[in-house]
Amino acid sequence: MKIDSLASKAFIEIRKTILSKQLPANTRLKEDEWAKKLGVSRMAIREALTRLLGEDLVMPGERSGYYIKPILTSEIQDIRELREILEIGAIRISCTKMSEEQFETLEKICDDFADMVHKGYFNGALEADMKFHEMLVEYSGNTKLLRVYKSSHIPLFHQKLGISTIGHGYYDQTDAEHRQIVKALREGNLELAEQTMVTHFNRHENLTFDMD
Repeated sequence: MKIDSLASKAFIEIRKTILSKQLPANTRLKEDEWAKKLGVSRMAIREALTRLLGEDLVMPGERSGYYIKPILTSEIQDIRELREILEIGAIRISCTKMSEEQFETLEKICDDFADMVHKGYFNGALEADMKFHEMLVEYSGNTKLLRVYKSSHIPLFHQKLGISTIGHGYYDQTDAEHRQIVKALREGNLELAEQTMVTHFNRHENLTFDMD
């Protein structure tokens, strides 16, 4: 297998470990240990870690090596503000031009989210949550806006910050807010959609700080 394929394999596996929080922040990712664990060369691990650095999931150590990057309070605030600017901007653009098919897709994502929560598949619920927000941006039809959204690592940050042990109340509120946003956009009520989105972001940010 070529080095780029092995590096991709390592990248996917290490990335999954980080996003699923199997290792705590500031843990050093040792090249030799990961190479042995995944059956690849240290060069492949090094390339994978460089890619993870580009996604802002790891940070270089003071002397050498890479460590899992912690999420700072200031970073949560910065990302929350950026998400609000980008996603509210997106729904302002899309409010008057979304198709019935697009509304139905968003409703299907809401249904998937609720189904995953009901079954206890919280990682799947998180994926549906991320998909909902990303589709709102995509439906703006503004490719540059979508590119900025993705290049800012917002979906990855959302996944890394994912909350899975706080009970169904949080998920019920999330589901209700998602559906309210869709309903408001369908009815052309941009003000309500914006207010619900801001409430949605504020609740998640406050809950994250409470769990620190």
